[in-house]
Amino acid sequence: MSAPTATRPAVSAGRRFGAVALATLAGVAVATQSRINGELGVRLGDGVTAAVISFGSGLLLLLVLVPATAAGRRGLTTLRTALGRGTLRPWQCLGGACGAFLVFTQGATVGTLGVAVFTVAVVAGQSANSLLVDRAGIGPSGRQPVTGARLAGAALTVVAVLLAVSDRFREPATLGLAVLPLLAGVAVAWQQAVNGWVRVVSESTLTATLVNFAAGTAVLLVAFVVSLALRGLPPGGLPADPWLYLGGPIGVTFIAVAAAVVRLTGVLLLGLATVAGQVVGAVLLDLLMPSAASHPDPTTLLGAVLTLIAVAVAALGGRVRAWSSATRNGTARRGRTDDDGR
Repeated sequence: MSAPTATRPAVSAGRRFGAVALATLAGVAVATQSRINGELGVRLGDGVTAAVISFGSGLLLLLVLVPATAAGRRGLTTLRTALGRGTLRPWQCLGGACGAFLVFTQGATVGTLGVAVFTVAVVAGQSANSLLVDRAGIGPSGRQPVTGARLAGAALTVVAVLLAVSDRFREPATLGLAVLPLLAGVAVAWQQAVNGWVRVVSESTLTATLVNFAAGTAVLLVAFVVSLALRGLPPGGLPADPWLYLGGPIGVTFIAVAAAVVRLTGVLLLGLATVAGQVVGAVLLDLLMPSAASHPDPTTLLGAVLTLIAVAVAALGGRVRAWSSATRNGTARRGRTDDDGR
Protein backbone atom coordinates (compact mmCIF):
# COMPACT_ATOMS: atom_id res chain seq x y z
CA MET A 1 0.00 0.00 0.00
CA SER A 2 1.31 3.41 -0.88
CA ALA A 3 1.82 6.18 1.64
CA PRO A 4 -1.23 8.28 2.47
CA THR A 5 -1.80 11.39 0.47
CA ALA A 6 -2.73 14.81 1.74
CA THR A 7 -4.35 17.87 0.28
CA ARG A 8 -2.28 20.89 1.10
CA PRO A 9 -4.33 23.14 3.39
CA ALA A 10 -5.30 26.68 2.52
CA VAL A 11 -3.07 28.70 4.80
CA SER A 12 -3.58 32.37 5.60
CA ALA A 13 -0.63 34.73 5.66
CA GLY A 14 -1.01 35.15 9.42
CA ARG A 15 -0.96 31.41 10.11
CA ARG A 16 2.04 30.91 7.82
CA PHE A 17 3.91 33.75 9.52
CA GLY A 18 3.14 32.29 12.94
CA ALA A 19 4.33 28.85 11.83
CA VAL A 20 7.57 30.27 10.47
CA ALA A 21 8.14 32.27 13.66
CA LEU A 22 7.64 29.16 15.80
CA ALA A 23 10.00 27.16 13.60
CA THR A 24 12.62 29.90 13.90
CA LEU A 25 12.40 29.86 17.70
CA ALA A 26 12.68 26.07 17.57
CA GLY A 27 15.88 26.52 15.58
CA VAL A 28 17.31 28.70 18.36
CA ALA A 29 16.47 25.87 20.74
CA VAL A 30 18.37 23.43 18.50
CA ALA A 31 21.49 25.61 18.65
CA THR A 32 21.18 25.66 22.44
CA GLN A 33 20.72 21.90 22.49
CA SER A 34 23.81 21.51 20.33
CA ARG A 35 25.91 23.46 22.83
CA ILE A 36 24.50 21.47 25.76
CA ASN A 37 24.94 18.05 24.18
CA GLY A 38 28.35 19.01 22.85
CA GLU A 39 29.52 19.97 26.32
CA LEU A 40 27.99 16.81 27.79
CA GLY A 41 29.83 14.72 25.20
CA VAL A 42 33.11 16.43 26.11
CA ARG A 43 32.57 15.87 29.84
CA LEU A 44 31.68 12.21 29.34
CA GLY A 45 34.26 11.61 26.64
CA ASP A 46 31.63 9.71 24.64
CA GLY A 47 29.12 11.11 22.14
CA VAL A 48 26.93 7.97 22.17
CA THR A 49 26.39 8.13 25.93
CA ALA A 50 25.60 11.85 25.71
CA ALA A 51 23.02 11.13 23.00
CA VAL A 52 21.41 8.34 25.06
CA ILE A 53 21.07 10.68 28.05
CA SER A 54 19.60 13.46 25.91
CA PHE A 55 17.12 11.31 23.99
CA GLY A 56 16.33 9.11 26.97
CA SER A 57 15.43 12.05 29.20
CA GLY A 58 13.14 13.39 26.49
CA LEU A 59 11.45 9.99 26.19
CA LEU A 60 10.90 9.78 29.95
CA LEU A 61 9.29 13.22 29.92
CA LEU A 62 6.95 12.20 27.12
CA LEU A 63 6.03 8.91 28.78
CA VAL A 64 4.64 11.04 31.59
CA LEU A 65 3.01 13.76 29.48
CA VAL A 66 1.30 11.71 26.76
CA PRO A 67 -0.77 9.35 28.97
CA ALA A 68 -1.62 12.27 31.26
CA THR A 69 -3.41 14.22 28.51
CA ALA A 70 -6.65 13.33 26.76
CA ALA A 71 -5.21 14.38 23.40
CA GLY A 72 -2.19 12.17 23.93
CA ARG A 73 -4.32 9.12 24.80
CA ARG A 74 -6.58 9.71 21.79
CA GLY A 75 -3.53 10.11 19.61
CA LEU A 76 -2.12 6.73 20.69
CA THR A 77 -5.43 5.04 19.95
CA THR A 78 -5.69 6.72 16.57
CA LEU A 79 -2.09 5.82 15.79
CA ARG A 80 -2.65 2.13 16.54
CA THR A 81 -5.74 2.14 14.33
CA ALA A 82 -3.90 3.85 11.48
CA LEU A 83 -1.03 1.34 11.63
CA GLY A 84 -3.50 -1.55 11.67
CA ARG A 85 -5.38 -0.21 8.65
CA GLY A 86 -2.23 0.70 6.75
CA THR A 87 -3.07 4.40 6.45
CA LEU A 88 0.25 5.00 8.21
CA ARG A 89 3.20 2.80 7.32
CA PRO A 90 5.68 1.57 9.96
CA TRP A 91 8.61 3.23 8.19
CA GLN A 92 6.91 6.58 8.69
CA CYS A 93 7.35 6.11 12.45
CA LEU A 94 11.14 5.91 12.21
CA GLY A 95 11.94 9.61 12.00
CA GLY A 96 13.45 9.43 15.47
CA ALA A 97 16.32 7.33 14.12
CA CYS A 98 17.44 10.39 12.14
CA GLY A 99 17.05 12.58 15.21
CA ALA A 100 19.17 10.12 17.18
CA PHE A 101 21.95 10.48 14.63
CA LEU A 102 21.75 14.28 14.85
CA VAL A 103 21.97 14.23 18.64
CA PHE A 104 24.91 11.82 18.46
CA THR A 105 26.76 14.19 16.13
CA GLN A 106 26.11 17.03 18.58
CA GLY A 107 27.84 15.16 21.37
CA ALA A 108 30.62 13.88 19.14
CA THR A 109 31.56 17.01 17.17
CA VAL A 110 30.34 20.30 18.71
CA GLY A 111 33.10 20.30 21.30
CA THR A 112 35.65 20.35 18.46
CA LEU A 113 33.80 22.19 15.70
CA GLY A 114 31.89 24.77 17.75
CA VAL A 115 28.17 25.45 17.35
CA ALA A 116 28.58 27.61 14.23
CA VAL A 117 30.61 25.13 12.18
CA PHE A 118 28.33 22.31 13.31
CA THR A 119 25.36 24.39 12.16
CA VAL A 120 26.75 25.09 8.68
CA ALA A 121 27.26 21.38 8.07
CA VAL A 122 23.74 20.50 9.23
CA VAL A 123 22.27 23.36 7.20
CA ALA A 124 23.99 22.32 3.98
CA GLY A 125 22.61 18.79 4.19
CA GLN A 126 19.17 19.84 5.40
CA SER A 127 18.61 22.56 2.78
CA ALA A 128 19.61 20.35 -0.14
CA ASN A 129 17.58 17.33 0.94
CA SER A 130 14.51 19.41 1.85
CA LEU A 131 14.17 20.29 -1.83
CA LEU A 132 14.18 16.60 -2.77
CA VAL A 133 11.80 15.62 0.06
CA ASP A 134 9.29 18.29 -0.95
CA ARG A 135 9.65 17.42 -4.63
CA ALA A 136 8.95 13.74 -3.87
CA GLY A 137 5.91 14.62 -1.74
CA ILE A 138 7.12 12.67 1.30
CA GLY A 139 5.77 15.21 3.79
CA PRO A 140 2.09 15.85 4.64
CA SER A 141 2.09 19.10 2.67
CA GLY A 142 2.21 16.99 -0.50
CA ARG A 143 4.35 17.26 -3.61
CA GLN A 144 5.77 20.75 -4.06
CA PRO A 145 7.62 22.00 -7.13
CA VAL A 146 11.17 23.30 -6.91
CA THR A 147 10.36 26.89 -7.86
CA GLY A 148 12.95 29.58 -8.41
CA ALA A 149 12.16 31.24 -5.07
CA ARG A 150 12.50 28.01 -3.11
CA LEU A 151 15.73 27.03 -4.87
CA ALA A 152 17.17 30.52 -4.39
CA GLY A 153 16.23 30.49 -0.70
CA ALA A 154 17.92 27.13 -0.13
CA ALA A 155 21.05 28.14 -2.04
CA LEU A 156 21.25 31.52 -0.30
CA THR A 157 20.97 29.81 3.08
CA VAL A 158 23.98 27.63 2.35
CA VAL A 159 25.98 30.64 1.13
CA ALA A 160 24.99 32.60 4.24
CA VAL A 161 26.09 30.00 6.73
CA LEU A 162 29.31 29.39 4.82
CA LEU A 163 30.02 33.10 5.16
CA ALA A 164 29.07 33.04 8.84
CA VAL A 165 31.75 30.46 9.64
CA SER A 166 34.26 31.20 6.89
CA ASP A 167 37.07 31.85 9.36
CA ARG A 168 36.82 28.28 10.71
CA PHE A 169 37.58 26.75 7.33
CA ARG A 170 41.19 27.84 7.69
CA GLU A 171 41.45 24.75 9.89
CA PRO A 172 41.36 21.81 7.42
CA ALA A 173 41.31 19.25 10.21
CA THR A 174 37.74 20.26 11.09
CA LEU A 175 36.37 19.60 7.61
CA GLY A 176 36.51 15.81 7.85
CA LEU A 177 34.68 15.82 11.17
CA ALA A 178 32.02 18.12 9.66
CA VAL A 179 30.87 15.24 7.41
CA LEU A 180 28.91 13.76 10.33
CA PRO A 181 26.63 16.78 10.90
CA LEU A 182 26.36 17.17 7.11
CA LEU A 183 24.85 13.68 6.88
CA ALA A 184 22.72 14.42 9.94
CA GLY A 185 21.27 17.45 8.14
CA VAL A 186 20.32 15.27 5.19
CA ALA A 187 18.51 12.94 7.59
CA VAL A 188 16.71 15.77 9.41
CA ALA A 189 14.75 16.78 6.30
CA TRP A 190 13.33 13.27 5.99
CA GLN A 191 12.68 13.15 9.75
CA GLN A 192 10.59 16.32 9.64
CA ALA A 193 8.53 14.98 6.75
CA VAL A 194 7.63 11.62 8.31
CA ASN A 195 7.08 13.11 11.78
CA GLY A 196 4.62 15.46 10.13
CA TRP A 197 2.70 12.46 8.81
CA VAL A 198 2.53 10.90 12.27
CA ARG A 199 1.19 14.21 13.57
CA VAL A 200 -1.47 14.40 10.85
CA VAL A 201 -2.63 10.80 11.21
CA SER A 202 -2.60 10.68 15.03
CA GLU A 203 -4.00 14.22 15.32
CA SER A 204 -1.69 14.73 18.30
CA THR A 205 1.61 16.59 18.42
CA LEU A 206 2.53 14.88 21.70
CA THR A 207 1.93 11.45 20.19
CA ALA A 208 4.08 12.24 17.15
CA THR A 209 6.84 13.48 19.43
CA LEU A 210 6.63 10.34 21.59
CA VAL A 211 6.95 8.13 18.52
CA ASN A 212 10.01 10.12 17.43
CA PHE A 213 11.74 9.80 20.80
CA ALA A 214 10.84 6.12 21.20
CA ALA A 215 12.42 5.23 17.85
CA GLY A 216 15.48 7.38 18.49
CA THR A 217 16.08 6.05 21.98
CA ALA A 218 15.80 2.46 20.76
CA VAL A 219 18.45 3.07 18.11
CA LEU A 220 20.76 4.82 20.57
CA LEU A 221 20.41 2.09 23.18
CA VAL A 222 21.56 -0.48 20.63
CA ALA A 223 24.51 1.76 19.74
CA PHE A 224 25.30 2.23 23.44
CA VAL A 225 25.34 -1.53 24.10
CA VAL A 226 27.67 -2.07 21.14
CA SER A 227 29.92 0.77 22.32
CA LEU A 228 29.93 -0.62 25.84
CA ALA A 229 30.96 -4.06 24.58
CA LEU A 230 33.74 -2.68 22.40
CA ARG A 231 35.11 0.20 24.50
CA GLY A 232 33.76 -0.19 28.00
CA LEU A 233 32.35 2.60 30.14
CA PRO A 234 32.84 6.25 29.10
CA PRO A 235 36.07 7.73 30.50
CA GLY A 236 34.29 10.66 32.16
CA GLY A 237 31.80 10.38 35.01
CA LEU A 238 28.34 11.93 35.02
CA PRO A 239 28.71 15.71 35.48
CA ALA A 240 26.89 17.41 38.36
CA ASP A 241 25.74 20.52 36.42
CA PRO A 242 21.92 20.26 35.97
CA TRP A 243 21.88 22.30 32.74
CA LEU A 244 23.81 19.58 30.94
CA TYR A 245 20.70 17.38 31.11
CA LEU A 246 18.32 19.82 29.42
CA GLY A 247 19.06 18.59 25.89
CA GLY A 248 16.20 16.08 25.99
CA PRO A 249 13.42 18.52 27.03
CA ILE A 250 14.69 21.02 24.44
CA GLY A 251 14.57 18.29 21.81
CA VAL A 252 10.97 17.48 22.79
CA THR A 253 10.03 21.11 22.21
CA PHE A 254 11.73 21.21 18.80
CA ILE A 255 10.21 17.97 17.50
CA ALA A 256 6.74 18.98 18.74
CA VAL A 257 6.93 22.34 16.95
CA ALA A 258 8.27 20.78 13.73
CA ALA A 259 5.58 18.09 13.67
CA ALA A 260 2.86 20.69 14.31
CA VAL A 261 3.82 23.25 11.66
CA VAL A 262 5.29 21.19 8.78
CA ARG A 263 1.88 20.83 7.13
CA LEU A 264 1.53 24.63 7.07
CA THR A 265 5.02 25.35 5.82
CA GLY A 266 6.26 22.39 3.81
CA VAL A 267 9.54 20.65 4.59
CA LEU A 268 11.77 23.18 2.82
CA LEU A 269 10.29 26.29 4.46
CA LEU A 270 10.28 24.57 7.85
CA GLY A 271 13.92 23.68 7.33
CA LEU A 272 14.87 27.21 6.27
CA ALA A 273 13.09 28.77 9.25
CA THR A 274 14.77 26.43 11.71
CA VAL A 275 18.06 27.11 9.94
CA ALA A 276 17.60 30.83 10.57
CA GLY A 277 17.00 30.15 14.24
CA GLN A 278 19.97 27.80 14.44
CA VAL A 279 22.34 30.32 12.88
CA VAL A 280 21.13 33.24 15.01
CA GLY A 281 21.23 31.05 18.11
CA ALA A 282 24.70 29.78 17.26
CA VAL A 283 25.98 33.33 16.76
CA LEU A 284 24.51 34.50 20.08
CA LEU A 285 25.94 31.51 21.92
CA ASP A 286 29.38 32.03 20.42
CA LEU A 287 29.28 35.75 21.24
CA LEU A 288 27.74 35.61 24.72
CA MET A 289 29.03 32.23 25.90
CA PRO A 290 32.15 31.52 23.82
CA SER A 291 33.83 28.14 24.09
CA ALA A 292 37.32 27.02 23.07
CA ALA A 293 35.95 26.12 19.61
CA SER A 294 34.13 29.46 19.10
CA HIS A 295 35.57 32.20 16.91
CA PRO A 296 32.82 34.82 16.39
CA ASP A 297 33.63 37.74 14.12
CA PRO A 298 31.76 40.29 11.91
CA THR A 299 31.39 37.81 9.03
CA THR A 300 29.45 35.53 11.36
CA LEU A 301 26.95 38.31 12.05
CA LEU A 302 26.67 39.11 8.33
CA GLY A 303 26.03 35.48 7.58
CA ALA A 304 23.24 35.36 10.15
CA VAL A 305 21.50 38.36 8.55
CA LEU A 306 21.86 36.80 5.09
CA THR A 307 20.28 33.60 6.39
CA LEU A 308 17.19 35.50 7.53
CA ILE A 309 16.95 37.08 4.07
CA ALA A 310 17.15 33.59 2.55
CA VAL A 311 14.18 32.45 4.63
CA ALA A 312 12.18 35.49 3.49
CA VAL A 313 13.01 34.76 -0.17
CA ALA A 314 11.81 31.15 0.09
CA ALA A 315 8.73 32.03 2.16
CA LEU A 316 7.52 35.10 0.28
CA GLY A 317 9.04 34.87 -3.20
CA GLY A 318 6.11 33.15 -4.89
CA ARG A 319 3.54 35.19 -2.96
CA VAL A 320 5.12 38.51 -3.91
CA ARG A 321 5.47 37.44 -7.55
CA ALA A 322 1.82 36.40 -7.75
CA TRP A 323 0.65 39.58 -6.00
CA SER A 324 2.72 41.77 -8.33
CA SER A 325 1.37 39.98 -11.41
CA ALA A 326 -2.22 40.28 -10.21
CA THR A 327 -1.74 43.96 -9.41
CA ARG A 328 -0.28 44.71 -12.85
CA ASN A 329 -3.09 42.86 -14.57
CA GLY A 330 -5.77 44.36 -12.37
CA THR A 331 -6.86 40.92 -11.25
CA ALA A 332 -5.81 41.05 -7.62
CA ARG A 333 -8.32 39.13 -5.60
CA ARG A 334 -8.92 37.86 -2.16
CA GLY A 335 -8.08 34.24 -1.53
CA ARG A 336 -5.23 31.87 -1.23
CA THR A 337 -1.86 32.39 -2.83
CA ASP A 338 0.68 29.96 -1.47
CA ASP A 339 4.44 30.21 -1.33
CA ASP A 340 4.77 28.46 -4.66
CA GLY A 341 2.85 31.22 -6.39
CA ARG A 342 -0.05 28.96 -7.31
